[in-house]
Amino acid sequence: MIKEIQTRRSIRKYIDAKLVEDEKIIALMESARLAPSGSNTQPWHFIIVKSDLTRQRLAEISHHQKWMLSAPIFIVCIADIRSRITEDIAMTLNEHSPEPELKQIIRDTAIAIEHLVLCAENLGLGTCWVAWYSQDEIRTILNIPSDKYVVGIITLGYPDESPKARARKKLEDILHYEIW
Repeated sequence: MIKEIQTRRSIRKYIDAKLVEDEKIIALMESARLAPSGSNTQPWHFIIVKSDLTRQRLAEISHHQKWMLSAPIFIVCIADIRSRITEDIAMTLNEHSPEPELKQIIRDTAIAIEHLVLCAENLGLGTCWVAWYSQDEIRTILNIPSDKYVVGIITLGYPDESPKARARKKLEDILHYEIW
């Protein structure tokens, strides 16, 4: 798995007209499904978006990132707070929500997303994690309930670029033993 970790890049240019096979999409979803989560709550949900119109609308609300449209598939990754808060109380989650459980479901869904992007790399696919949108706008487009939180849009397709590795901090600059 270290190879996929070392070679994975954010892809912003995809091969035109090369569709991702359904079997590969299912394999990605299975890798995300198997991710660990706190107390095994498994708060994630995924929406596979192939429609040109919906992808265009999502790119527009993502600050007009037109490069996104070169990807034939978007995977919208959603965290469900109801996996931790089961009381039937009304709530709307957004970028300013104070619920501590929101941090937990974002953390757990992010783990599932990382499983997905590493699996994509293993299958020869490219991905990019997009998270520059408002919850209200994306919810409206995809009919997502107000008590769900969209953690990211993953663009997916066959890469048409090979970005170079970006600089990373040295291990000794980030590693601590026992105390800070």
